[in-house]
Amino acid sequence: MIYLDKCPICKAKQTEEFLQLKDYFLTQEDFSIVKCKICGFRFTNPIPTEEAIGGYYHSEEYISHSNAKKGLINSIYQIVRNYSIDKKVLLVKDYKLQGKVLDIGCGTGEFLNALSKNGFDTKGIEPNESARNQAIKNYNLIVNEEKEIHNFQSGSFDIITMWHVLEHVYRLEDRLEQIENMIKPGGFLLVAVPNPDSWDAKKYKKYWAAYDAPRHLYHFGQTDIVNLLDRFSFELIKTVPMKFDSYYVSLLSEKYKNGSSRIIPALINGFRSNFYARNHQMSYSSLIYILKPKKA
Repeated sequence: MIYLDKCPICKAKQTEEFLQLKDYFLTQEDFSIVKCKICGFRFTNPIPTEEAIGGYYHSEEYISHSNAKKGLINSIYQIVRNYSIDKKVLLVKDYKLQGKVLDIGCGTGEFLNALSKNGFDTKGIEPNESARNQAIKNYNLIVNEEKEIHNFQSGSFDIITMWHVLEHVYRLEDRLEQIENMIKPGGFLLVAVPNPDSWDAKKYKKYWAAYDAPRHLYHFGQTDIVNLLDRFSFELIKTVPMKFDSYYVSLLSEKYKNGSSRIIPALINGFRSNFYARNHQMSYSSLIYILKPKKA
């Protein structure tokens, strides 16, 4: 395990305990989330080493790597993902009708495949070998290993996307420096992350599935994203809700809390979360942040 001795955003060393929880998804091990006393950022601490973290993903139920379709939750995930992919493609096209796109953490490649069909020149980065191989085999995509991100030249991409990936990144500053270098002036960065200030996060507390410790190293609120990306010369131009996430996360949270995915309570809580967010500063379960470089 690695203990983080300072806040990943503001570098302050003063933290306090925010939440004690378990890895309800896989190992049932105990973990802790702390909160920076200066800027309020929440992060898992301590965390497994980079060499050890891979073991926390090794499950056929980790859908973004396995593309599993068996079981209620997986089936619902597939339906929601197909709908979400169409929405993501439309979102990208709102900012660039054509161009080069890099999807960091592209999983099994469904989003990149949809972009390719819409005329985009796509590349992906995926550290998980099984997911990477599926993307290449199933869709004939160009998907690189994690280490190969260093091979991309400055100003290579019109759009860079990270769908529920930033919260997994170990060397956060290094990755953002790479993105800052790879994106073209006038390009866009799209980042989607769970929102620990959502109604469903407050409802489920330690059982909230989107905490997902230890796989999620960081837990970004809206202010955290702005504070972090501002350091790397990105400015926020729009925030977009991912409204279906509240239902999916509530299903998993019900399972973690009660031992089964109680559909009716999950649907009710997903709806309540979205209803609350409409009038409370976009506090949806997950948010997409659309950013652009400040440099001309």
